[in-house]
Amino acid sequence: MTLSDLATRLDLKVFTPGSGLDAPVLGGYASDLLSDVIGRSRKGDLWVTMQVHPNIVAVAVLKDLAGIVLVNGREPAPETLEQATREKVPLLGARAGTFEIAGRLYGMGLKGS
Repeated sequence: MTLSDLATRLDLKVFTPGSGLDAPVLGGYASDLLSDVIGRSRKGDLWVTMQVHPNIVAVAVLKDLAGIVLVNGREPAPETLEQATREKVPLLGARAGTFEIAGRLYGMGLKGS
């Protein structure tokens, strides 16, 4: 399944159009602690978080994540959006909360790390 497929199926807002939405999503990880994501996520995971600061992009690059979903209708900070665009990290947004998004992703067949 690609990020584009997930964005359509989950009605996600795309903050970084053209930034790797055709990439396959291999799994998922939900956490708001950067150190937890660094320690436990895997390459190709879609990260679900409420964090909006630029460090999330650095973590996504470090771990080679498929993308980041911001939950609860949160918008990325301007510098986060700039960095995500520059680093070509797909940044998406959901109105729903972490629990619902994680459940829906699991229901679509994605497994957690």
